Amino acid sequence: MGGCTMKGIKACVFDAYGTLFDVNSVARAARDVLGNNWLPLSELWRMKQLQYTWLRSLIGKHADFWQVTEDALDFAMSSFAINDVSLRNRLMNLYLGISAYPEVTDTLIRLKTKGIKLAILSNGTPQMLASAVNNSRLAQLFDAILSVEEVGIFKPHPSVYQLAMDRLSVTQEEVCFISSNGWDAFSAKAFGFRVIWCNRLSQVKERIPEAPDGEIRDLSALPDCLVC
Repeated sequence: MGGCTMKGIKACVFDAYGTLFDVNSVARAARDVLGNNWLPLSELWRMKQLQYTWLRSLIGKHADFWQVTEDALDFAMSSFAINDVSLRNRLMNLYLGISAYPEVTDTLIRLKTKGIKLAILSNGTPQMLASAVNNSRLAQLFDAILSVEEVGIFKPHPSVYQLAMDRLSVTQEEVCFISSNGWDAFSAKAFGFRVIWCNRLSQVKERIPEAPDGEIRDLSALPDCLVC
């Protein structure tokens, strides 16, 4: 799977966490307390965060992404025998100010100049997404910021991906969906989107249908993939 050229794209729809925003930047900002544990804790926090979204969707017990993120952090901190309420509160507050990857702003501006609609489609709550977008000064670049809270179930449920079509008034073939999460990219392709996998961590491909149309290492390569 390599890069690709896509024609007829009217909207780029981005996953948020891990794609536009660096999930490791949160724990990295607390290295003064976490020391060498910052990255292992961050990775466990992220893994449990995703697991809880899938489990809650399967058992029909939805809670919003803020609650899921808190629960996952509690699990991670307990796993490292860290009992520090002030640190917990600090990490959750840092999540609201999560950092965008360095190439994000320039990439979005380049896409905008092509006349392409831009949207976020995320598990995050509206409040979490607004905070992240405003912190990175990206709000003016997006035509829509879509949260799973509109349908009450997490990705990769098809009703989540349907949100982008309904709100942007586009067909599946007119959407380029971009995610750094392999499970999300493959699932969006199974839904019917055209998909570019921003494979930041050089993950191996998922063993689920269907494969994304293309793969890039960071978002800076995205504008060159789209031919208007």
